Amino acid sequence: MSDDATPGPSVDLAGESADEPGYLAAVTDLLGALAYGELRAFSQLAKDAELAPTLHHKSALAVLAAHELKNYSVLTERLQSLGVEPETAMEPFVAAVDAFHERTAASDFLEGLVKAYVGEGIAQDFYREISRYVDEDTRALVVSVLEDTGQAEFAVTVVREAIAADPRLAGRLALWGRRLVGEAITQAQRVGVERDALASILVGAPGRAGADLAELGRMFARLTDEHSRRMERLGLSA
Repeated sequence: MSDDATPGPSVDLAGESADEPGYLAAVTDLLGALAYGELRAFSQLAKDAELAPTLHHKSALAVLAAHELKNYSVLTERLQSLGVEPETAMEPFVAAVDAFHERTAASDFLEGLVKAYVGEGIAQDFYREISRYVDEDTRALVVSVLEDTGQAEFAVTVVREAIAADPRLAGRLALWGRRLVGEAITQAQRVGVERDALASILVGAPGRAGADLAELGRMFARLTDEHSRRMERLGLSA
């Protein structure tokens, strides 16, 4: 669940081919990580719906969960078209993604919404950044899957209304949001460095451009800036 963020300028990779083994492995990792993220987001939203205080909120979260499941299907279909079993592509990222969700289990409905908007938002921004370094078709798929279709507005509206009704909530939710950013960036770094193929998208490979250390620093600065913007939208201090 995220409003759309704008990464840096895209890198021209018009000559890349999915037939190149190293590049296919990199794209497989990117799509596998995204697919498992969407699958976990679906199950998490379904759990959050159980904490929802009203039928309206339960219905809204069910719609959001269905959107995540649709994205999961789109990603697994692309993997299958590349000759890759989706489960094989997702497996390397299960531990990191599951660990993030275990460390950030929400205690109530509002914490779940903040997590879906802020925590998942950072992960999605990270994948948008990576998509700068892949071919145009893959980039378009990633951007499409991560496109906001109103999910962010729901979270922002509900959280701000709750804070307006009880201002004491702002402090607790702000602390929760600050915890989420640390956990989410740790997860992004872990996902990005533990797989050589996925890391090669960012740092480059022979014949393929990547980001230098300065650009990697700017990328994580952009992730932090987007986090601050989301917290402000929620009416929380970052």
